[in-house]
Amino acid sequence: MRQKPTILARETVASSRLFQVEAVQLRFANGAERTYERLLGRGSSYGAVMVVAMEDTEHALLIEEYCVGTDAYELTLPKGLIEPGEEILFAAGRELKEEAGFGAHRLEHLGELSLSPGYMSQKIQIVLARDLYPERLPGDEPEPLRLERISLRCISGLLQNPQFSEGRALAALYLARDLLTQRGEFQP
Repeated sequence: MRQKPTILARETVASSRLFQVEAVQLRFANGAERTYERLLGRGSSYGAVMVVAMEDTEHALLIEEYCVGTDAYELTLPKGLIEPGEEILFAAGRELKEEAGFGAHRLEHLGELSLSPGYMSQKIQIVLARDLYPERLPGDEPEPLRLERISLRCISGLLQNPQFSEGRALAALYLARDLLTQRGEFQP
């Protein structure tokens, strides 16, 4: 196993209401020194959840929401922050109700993904939701979110959709499809 670099210094170089940018000076085992910047969440980071909500044995639900990072309406999976004291599955169920208007009788943690580990510390927990039922909770979205469905047979086609660009959502859909296929619950 490789030896991690030694942290020589850390300094907050910028901060906002949501994020801190930290400069980290490192010395690697071979003596090379570099300064990297990383984006940290403000305050205590409890992480986030992303939900692959299965409407039936073949179709997952996507939401359409405005994303300021791309300045566009994007299709993605329901997702949000894990609140202090919440368990992963509880947070996933809450976000599903807030963003898609559904609860789930069965929630299963599939794994953890990062967006860009080279410069971001944030990770997201992927949860599979099945046996959906209508239930809505008020959320923090400024406008209603539109729902769309995607067949697990057509995941690669999302790359041709100009409204879809989130790599984490694409990875989560493939994880869910592969798991359901391995279990014999989905036939590609």
